[in-house]
Amino acid sequence: MDVQQAKARIEELTSIIEQHNYNYYVLNAPTISDYEFDKLMAELIELEKQFPHLVSPYSPTQRVGGTITKEFQSVIHRTPMLSLTNTYTESEIRDFDQRVRKTVGDDVEYVCELKFDGVAISLIYEDGKLIRGVTRGDGTQGDDVTANVKTIHSIPLRLKGDFPAQLEMRGEIYMTRAEFNRLNQEREEIGEVPFVNPRNAAAGSLKLQDSTEVAHRHLNCFLYYVLSDNLESDNHYDSLMLARTWGFRISPYIARCKNIEEIFDFIREWDKGRDELPFDIDGVVIKVNQFRYQQILGTTAKSPRWAIAFKFQPESVSTRLLNITFQVGRTGAITPVAELEPVFLAGTTVKRATLHNADIIASLDIRMGDFVFVEKGGEIIPKITGVDFSKRQANSQPFSFIKFCPECKTPLIRNPGEAAWYCPNETGCPPQIKGRLEHFISRKAMNIESLGEGRIEILYENGLVRKISDFYKLTYEQLIGLQKVYPATDKTPARIVTFREKTVENILKGIEQSKSVPFPRVLYALGIRYVGETVARKLALHYLSIDKLMQASFEELILVDEVGEKIAESIVKTLHQPEMKEIINELKKAGVQMSLKAEEKRQQGDALAGKSIVVSGDFGDPERRKEIEQMVINYGGKLATNVSSKTSFIVAGSNMGPSKKQKAIELGIPILNEQEFLQLIINSNNNG
Repeated sequence: MDVQQAKARIEELTSIIEQHNYNYYVLNAPTISDYEFDKLMAELIELEKQFPHLVSPYSPTQRVGGTITKEFQSVIHRTPMLSLTNTYTESEIRDFDQRVRKTVGDDVEYVCELKFDGVAISLIYEDGKLIRGVTRGDGTQGDDVTANVKTIHSIPLRLKGDFPAQLEMRGEIYMTRAEFNRLNQEREEIGEVPFVNPRNAAAGSLKLQDSTEVAHRHLNCFLYYVLSDNLESDNHYDSLMLARTWGFRISPYIARCKNIEEIFDFIREWDKGRDELPFDIDGVVIKVNQFRYQQILGTTAKSPRWAIAFKFQPESVSTRLLNITFQVGRTGAITPVAELEPVFLAGTTVKRATLHNADIIASLDIRMGDFVFVEKGGEIIPKITGVDFSKRQANSQPFSFIKFCPECKTPLIRNPGEAAWYCPNETGCPPQIKGRLEHFISRKAMNIESLGEGRIEILYENGLVRKISDFYKLTYEQLIGLQKVYPATDKTPARIVTFREKTVENILKGIEQSKSVPFPRVLYALGIRYVGETVARKLALHYLSIDKLMQASFEELILVDEVGEKIAESIVKTLHQPEMKEIINELKKAGVQMSLKAEEKRQQGDALAGKSIVVSGDFGDPERRKEIEQMVINYGGKLATNVSSKTSFIVAGSNMGPSKKQKAIELGIPILNEQEFLQLIINSNNNG
């Protein structure tokens, strides 16, 4: 194939793949199988490898990220990104309608759209190609986040159809609740402070310097406004429908309304139905549909006169802030908690609400004795949203965040770039000690269920456990008869918990059984900050024993797949502490698995020698996935977690991670199902 033929075929493949991406990510209606799509992508990747000078920045192969942005450049908006006037009552909507009709007449038509709770974005296209993505900023200028925007699959890199040569699309980048929960679970697992809500998570993700990490967070986008000097449509609704044909993801939750009652019908429908959506909304936007009327109505310095936002009123109550207390987590993170005068909210009595961190308290200017507004985030978690300044006491003083740990009085520290304050007294701070003990016995770690239900607290208070290796020193005589008296609460009567014979036997049995827990889970159970389940498994398979891991230098650790500088630094710091060395020695003496067993290390052949393999997806049974991963090791392969150019192939079950799949396609990496994987091993052994 010569250059011209390659160029033509690359353009053809790009067009076909973009259409299928549109069908999949925008319409949610794929028209070909994954296998057929993978073949198209693999062909494009191969052609781009053969003719690298033909690779376009708008190619479907360029979405995986990898760009590092050290500084986000400021960009002035061609047309200011104004904010909407907010309203909370139907009477204010009626007033808005009357003002509009008084100015432009009664043939006005409205468009109602959902008000997405995300981050506003401006997308600039020239000749159908995405040139720039810019945040709203202060409305006059925003930050260039183009590299990060390109990782969002629902945003087209190139347009199709009869689009204007100069085009700006405005919309909202958001994170689904499912992705928000997944991301926070990951952060909590590695000891990082979780995000407050999906909007903050989306905003923070969009400003990350590493676009690969942005791609990992699976942001999404709806577009809701078209700006161009050459639009065929004379109204907002039709312009959006036209933009949909160009490849943009336009919200399906949209309606034309001829009168005020139809607007209220739309508002009431989504006030009831918003909890069923996979993402957060906080209201409905009402826009005058006809462009000529928008021009007549004009704008104020801050807001358009032709649009208004009706904000849903979450159930909110005002109550007095009695105190701010502080909780210390397993990693030493300090979380401020508002102690409230009890108030009934959304079906329950609320006495406490999280304040997240010092920055939140400062931004809300919360002071002792204030009356604060409390809502239930997502109808579940109480949160403080503001202060009733009209009731503030004249002598109130700004709140000063604590300087010392509330439990052990150690001076707090704050790491650069982090919102949380930390207590650095890892070995002497009681909540940190108890948190590590609870982490050690948890299901994903040593899985000692018999030590749950508050029994760690009893053991700690009686001086029987101070470090995780103390569990293996417990005796029947120490445990039998232990008691704790729990005073009565509003919900429960006073009670006494006693360690009787059966309880003690179960505790000792559970501890003994934990000695057979595999080394990767033991490593996770040690509670090294930033080392979650996945990283622990990677380290265990790479170093095979705790001894070899303890000998590894920072420079060696960062060469391990998925171990970055922050993780490597934490591993070296933790494993070189005298206290941790003592714990590890005691765990060894107790018989805990501190290395891979012989059968785990034994190689059953070299069918996979020299190959780096990723296992992803659901294989029907969690144990089956572990078996497949073990087979990779047993047959000489290297088990990888992230897909990279070094990956030999992927063994995929159902629901394979979409980011892994996309990256594999773009890199031309084979994706095998379980049967194909097993057959590959059989064939290799037979050929050998």
